[in-house]
Amino acid sequence: MKPMKAKMAVAALGLALGMMATTPAQADTFGSGANTFTIDFVNVGNAGNANDAGAGGGSYYSDYGGVAYEYRIGKYEISQDMITKATNLGMTHVTAGPWTGSQPATNISWYEAAAFVNWLNTSKGYHAAYDLTWDGSSWSMALWGASDQASTGVRTGTNPYRHKDAYYFLPSEDEWYKAAYHQNDGVTANYWDYATASNTAPTAVASGTASGSAVYNHVATQPAGVDNSGGLSAYGTMGQNGNVWEWSESAYDGSNNVTTEGRAMRGGGWLSSELGLRSSLRFNYAPTYEDGGIGFRVASVPEPSAALLVLMAGGAWLLRRRNR
Repeated sequence: MKPMKAKMAVAALGLALGMMATTPAQADTFGSGANTFTIDFVNVGNAGNANDAGAGGGSYYSDYGGVAYEYRIGKYEISQDMITKATNLGMTHVTAGPWTGSQPATNISWYEAAAFVNWLNTSKGYHAAYDLTWDGSSWSMALWGASDQASTGVRTGTNPYRHKDAYYFLPSEDEWYKAAYHQNDGVTANYWDYATASNTAPTAVASGTASGSAVYNHVATQPAGVDNSGGLSAYGTMGQNGNVWEWSESAYDGSNNVTTEGRAMRGGGWLSSELGLRSSLRFNYAPTYEDGGIGFRVASVPEPSAALLVLMAGGAWLLRRRNR
């Protein structure tokens, strides 16, 4: 390869790498016809950031949020409409209510949320994330064997809850926390107190998308539509504070080694006080528990960006040139 061409190729690859840091995630489409729906994802980068240790200038924190890899997380909570359409397309034994349309899917147990995630995977030809069994009246779950366990979603070792080949999954508590509170300023331990990119308590609203707002403090009589539920986090998620509480994948003790353990949940709901929105607050319930104020969102492996495809093509071109 001539020196000038080599320099041009290296420059192109450098540009592609720079683009990778800013390329937004794409919406993923599911179903068909009248039952088509999309899930919008945002990219969560800054792989290898540290846990929250109170370095963000606020008053609250908990020792979560360090994630060693890039991933995507749903911009919005899963809506009732998505559950309805998936059911129309053949998903079974997942019920939700009492809300409708674009309002969040609630009255849904952790197992049902996991079953919806499994349906997302299998409808696209991917492996199910969770080893669930329906016995005719209720869900249960088994741990994956050692060779099938994911290396993501846990702090050390492997994750017996999540299959290594799953494309969609419930966010772990660390994944959820990072998307909500991290300041998106590189590989740092800087976090906000609230999931609206601020250390100031959000303005309580019944609905809307104003910066620094959230649906909480009894201002609303019911949750808002998932795409109308407040201001955005630093990574661009909506409603991680307020609207409805959200399940995480993680066992409350972080072990993920007993299938019936209580699952961690965070974020607060439309009936919560400011306390429920703080980064320091977490609750847990058994995976069978259902409530009209508890919903969830979905996470995913990172999607290859256009820049990555350019990078791969450039690398292949370099190899071909060298082999000539």
